[in-house]
Amino acid sequence: MSMAPFGTPQAKNQPGERRRPEGWPVGSFGDYSSAQAAVDMLSDSGDFPVNELTIVGVDLMEVERVVGRLTWGRVLAAGAASGAWLGLFVGVLMSLFNDGLVAPMIYGIVMGVIFGLIAAAVPYAASKGRRDFATTTQIVAGRYDVLCSPEHARRARDEIARANLGGRHSTGR
Repeated sequence: MSMAPFGTPQAKNQPGERRRPEGWPVGSFGDYSSAQAAVDMLSDSGDFPVNELTIVGVDLMEVERVVGRLTWGRVLAAGAASGAWLGLFVGVLMSLFNDGLVAPMIYGIVMGVIFGLIAAAVPYAASKGRRDFATTTQIVAGRYDVLCSPEHARRARDEIARANLGGRHSTGR
C-alpha cells in the first residue's frame, strides 16, 4: 500500500515559518485533542522523531458565538472596568517615581475610568445600534490530520493504528 505525499519532503519543522505543511498523512481525527493524543503517544515511545510530525487543521471555519446583548450600561461598565485596570497600572508606575503611594494610584484609576468610558462610548455610539450584541470568535477545523515525513510515515501510521486512537487513518491521497 503506497502513500502519496501531501507535499515535497521537508527538512525540519521550523517555528514561525509560513509555508504549506508537508508530509504524508498518517492519521485523521475529528478533534484536535485526538490528533494531539496521537502525537503524544508517538512522543512517549521515546525513539520516534516527533519533530517530523505536523498537526494540520483542515476545512477551517470562523465561528462567531453570540454571548450577550449590548446595552449602554454594559458598554460603559466594561469601559470603566478596563480603564480602571489601565489606570491602576499607570498609577503604580507613577507611584514608583513619587513620594506618595496612594495618591498617584487613585489619580491613575480616576483618569483611567474617564478614558475607558470615552473609549467605549464613542465606538458604541458611532455604531448607531447596528451591532447591539457581543460575540466571541474562534477558528475551528472540520478535521485534524497528522502529517509525517515520508521516511517515518509508515511507522507513525502503524503505531497510531495499533494504539486504536479512533482516527480515520489515511492510506494516501
